[in-house]
Amino acid sequence: MIRKISRSASFLFLLMLISTFSFSQEKRVYKEPKFHTEWSKPSEYPDRIVLNFGQNPGREVNVTWRTDASITQAFAEIAIASAAPKFWKNGETLKAKTEVLDAREIQDAEVLAHYHSVEFQNLLPDTIYAYRVGDGERWSEWFQFRTASEKSGEKFSFLYVGDAQNYVLELWSRLIREGFRTAPDAKFFIHAGDLINSAHREQEWHEWFTAGGFIHSMIPSFPTPGNHEYRAKNQEEVNQKQRSLSVQWRPQFTLPLNGPKGLEETVYYMDYQDVRVISLDSNRDQVIQAVWLEEVLKTNPKKWTVLTYHHPLFSASNGRDNVELRELWKPIFDKYRVDIALQGHDHAYARGRVSPGENVMEGVNLKDQTGTVYVVSVSGGKMYDIGDDWTAKGGQRDRIAENTQLFQVITVEGDRMKYESYTAIGELYDAFELVKGKNGINEFIELRVNAVPEKTHKNTIPYKD
Repeated sequence: MIRKISRSASFLFLLMLISTFSFSQEKRVYKEPKFHTEWSKPSEYPDRIVLNFGQNPGREVNVTWRTDASITQAFAEIAIASAAPKFWKNGETLKAKTEVLDAREIQDAEVLAHYHSVEFQNLLPDTIYAYRVGDGERWSEWFQFRTASEKSGEKFSFLYVGDAQNYVLELWSRLIREGFRTAPDAKFFIHAGDLINSAHREQEWHEWFTAGGFIHSMIPSFPTPGNHEYRAKNQEEVNQKQRSLSVQWRPQFTLPLNGPKGLEETVYYMDYQDVRVISLDSNRDQVIQAVWLEEVLKTNPKKWTVLTYHHPLFSASNGRDNVELRELWKPIFDKYRVDIALQGHDHAYARGRVSPGENVMEGVNLKDQTGTVYVVSVSGGKMYDIGDDWTAKGGQRDRIAENTQLFQVITVEGDRMKYESYTAIGELYDAFELVKGKNGINEFIELRVNAVPEKTHKNTIPYKD
């Protein structure tokens, strides 16, 4: 009897082992979250609060937020922050400009909202301010930001990310939050296009703002539009093969109005301390922008020049080369010695450079002179394979990665610019420094890092493209 029980127990234990092993070998299927259709609708309470710098970040900061259409009058309060909780007593209240977004007839948007904005002017440089927004009764919490210094050579950092685009709340949220944890004192955040996937889709914009949360309200955004920020908004545009900028773009960001006529708030620049930061819209009117860019660079008083735009002049993946754009814009970059170009679009990582003179790179040294450094990076969950060849196009590709979410921290201090690229789990993946020479030509210094392999394992989760 004892022997029979023992055999039965052994048999049951074996069955359990086989069952457990079989279960562990089953292919995992990714379960996408489902969002309620009302989740992204505005209410009477302020949401989607986002900061943007004006042309002069030491004196000008703009805030924008959203409510439903019942809020017709709104305000922002601002004060120099202090350790005392009643700092607000020395502040002021400013009436907001209110803009109606009636997108009820636009597929995927289908929303009526009021966007409110205030431009904080005549601020003190290198000063911490606190602000809140509301309608006089319903207020947001108090947020803080710091204006730019006006002292030459002062050290500061900023963050840069490529396409968020897909699975924004699911996967991009961890990336932007890790970026904030790594560089909490970053002064602004460059978004190199394709912030979302479907230009007018209200739910995706809600995901973008939710994923960033208070980060958007404390660190000013410097966004440039990608191709996914453009889409036909009605059947007439579909028939005429036209695309419009996201209907939410201009209402929800308050950006410098110093770009070419008709391209305001997609083509613009700001002067942050020793750096002129320029956004170009690679989707349209590239020739008009070339003329504008030449003038902006010709009159540039700053030591460093950072450009951001979406479609790469040097691509990370095969079949995505932008020949005409490179032939149009690169000679201007070369002429005025643009230091770094921050790009998106290719959903992989590639970093390289061109010669400071002729379009030929000679040798790969730890220390070398360099022209413009070009970076392609991706921050969201959609990935492409690495490909393309920069050599035939006059460039040298130094570092690559695929299937890897990345954010970048760029630090400027006097004659030095340090670049660091981190994975979504905070590992340093890539790093280099640029040192500004007396003749304006940079010395390139490759920094060695202990990083994951350049080609990581393929994505095993069957995401839909």
